Amino acid sequence: MTAKVDFFYEFASTYSYPAAMRIDRVAEAAGVTVNWRPFLLGPIFAAAGMTTSPFNTQPAKGRYMWRDLERICQADRLALKRPDPFPQNSLLAARIAQALPDDGKRAAFSRAVYVAEFGEGADIAVPETLGRILEKLGIPAAPLIVQAGSDSVKQALRAAVDEAKAHGMFGAPNVVTSDGELFWGNDRLDAAIAWAARIG
Repeated sequence: MTAKVDFFYEFASTYSYPAAMRIDRVAEAAGVTVNWRPFLLGPIFAAAGMTTSPFNTQPAKGRYMWRDLERICQADRLALKRPDPFPQNSLLAARIAQALPDDGKRAAFSRAVYVAEFGEGADIAVPETLGRILEKLGIPAAPLIVQAGSDSVKQALRAAVDEAKAHGMFGAPNVVTSDGELFWGNDRLDAAIAWAARIG
């Protein structure tokens, strides 16, 4: 049986960017399959009494994060341009990702959104930005954007947030292995994949 992990990612999350760009490569090398699971941190932050990213409310932490991300992106040969505003409104992007089948299309769209947002500084809250990404991937944008606003997609994304809460998630990215182990952060991605491969 092929080992599997659930990859929970938030489009507004800085550290989800490098994680999303490398997780499939790391997982494939270890014989692990990745289930791409978009979710939203906003409801989780709100439940903790936060109205924005802790990287904004704690300036020293924010300065460290951006410098750390510069180092990571340089090492991974990823472009980096800070989006304005930060964090971005990721709701529509998350709904579109949820609407896409997890057959490679969701992963390809998600990576392209991260490149646009953190590599180019584009505003991912704008439907035109996401529409261009879809069209470049050969996916008709208009019907999918309509589908992203359907009740079934909204409910599926809410269920993903509820599942994230049940796992005890408080940030992103996260990897959950088949035995329920939670690994938080881009820096724990390799350990998560190794764990998943070991338990099968």
